[in-house]
This record gives sequence, C-alpha cells and structure tokens, in this order.
Amino acid sequence: MDIKNNVTMKELPELRRPYERCKLYGAESLNDAELLAVILRNGTKNKNSEQLAFEVLNHLPGKSISGLLSGELEELTSIEGIGEVKVILLRCIGEIAKRIIKSDIYEKTENFSDSETIAKYYMNTLRQCETEKVILILLNTRNDLIREIELSHGSFNAALITPKEIFYNALKYKAVSIIILHNHPSGNPTPSKDDIDITCAIKKTSRIVGINFLDHIIIGDNKYVSLRNQGYISD
Repeated sequence: MDIKNNVTMKELPELRRPYERCKLYGAESLNDAELLAVILRNGTKNKNSEQLAFEVLNHLPGKSISGLLSGELEELTSIEGIGEVKVILLRCIGEIAKRIIKSDIYEKTENFSDSETIAKYYMNTLRQCETEKVILILLNTRNDLIREIELSHGSFNAALITPKEIFYNALKYKAVSIIILHNHPSGNPTPSKDDIDITCAIKKTSRIVGINFLDHIIIGDNKYVSLRNQGYISD
C-alpha cells in the first residue's frame, strides 16, 4: 500500500478524521462537509462532526456551502449539536469569504459605477438570500465606493424604501452618485411593476436634489438586470 508522507499503518484510522487529513495533505484535500467538520470540531454523542456537517449543508440556502454567504443561518439551531455559538462562527466565516471576494473584485476595477462590476461584487452575497435585501450604494466624484447601506431586509416596496430615506443618506455621507441594488429570491431578476415605479420615483427626486442616480440593479441566481440598460434611467 502506498501511503503518503510516510504515514504508518497505525495512523491510518486517524486519517478518517478530516482534521488529521487536513494536517497531512492540506485543506484542499477535503470536501465541503469535511471542511465544515473541521470548523465545527465536535459532533454530539449520537453523531460525529462529519455527520453534523452534512446536516448543516442540507440546511444551508441552496443546500450548498455557498449558503454561508447569505448570512441567513438562524434555522441551523434546529439541528442537534448546533447552538448559537456555532451559528455565529459559521456566519463569521461566511462574512470573511464575502469580504475576500468583494476585495478581489474591487481592487481589479477602475469604475465602480459599471453595472456588471457591481453585480459581480454583490452576486455571491445576495443570490442565496431567501428574503429581499435592498442596498444603497454611495459613490464619490471618482465613482469610488464611499459606503453601502442596507435599507431593507424582507421586501422592496414604496412603503419601506422612499426617496426621502435614500437621499437623506446620500446627503449625509456627501455622495455624488447613488445606485440601488436588491435581490429577487426567486432567482429571476426581471423587474416587477413596483421595481420600475420606485426606480422612476427615485430618478425624479435625484434631479431635484442634484445627486446622480446611476442605476437600479436586480440580482437573481447568477444573473442580473440593470434598469439603466433597460432604458428606465436616462441622463
């Protein structure tokens, strides 16, 4: 039998454990469940850490490890062996992954007002979300990102997202331009009538206030729609 790194026969049973395999062969040798098992560390008296990890994967949005990026992990506490501490740990790991992805995209772009760039920047954050999130993007004169503000978590409608709230934040942080972005949990980014109506209301107010309304981008499942590209926002 060919055994890597001079592993002895006595050590072979230990290699069933993801931690030991990671230690010998690197994290890249582990599958998704095994990676989660290393992070979770312990199982319960009825199941080991790998079995627990498989349960977690099946409860994540999309039943995929990418579901950690959504941040919507509260229901994981229904799993025996997953308490608040482990949910917080998994949420933090997802947030670290999101920030790495965003940082890589942002460093490679020269113009953050481009709809494709923005869609890529937020795609992994929003595509797995099971509820609608609305994000206000504030830009300076060079179209650098000043700040992002979550305006709503649950729905996107005129009763919750008003031009007054949007431009209050834009003026507060001295933004020159703004972009609105939200997701469709269905995965289909086709704009609804409400999406179009709100876009037109924001555009009308932007002309009065004197702040550029560059785009309204809707994120679906690995696809997006720019309402500017569709002709609803004109200069």
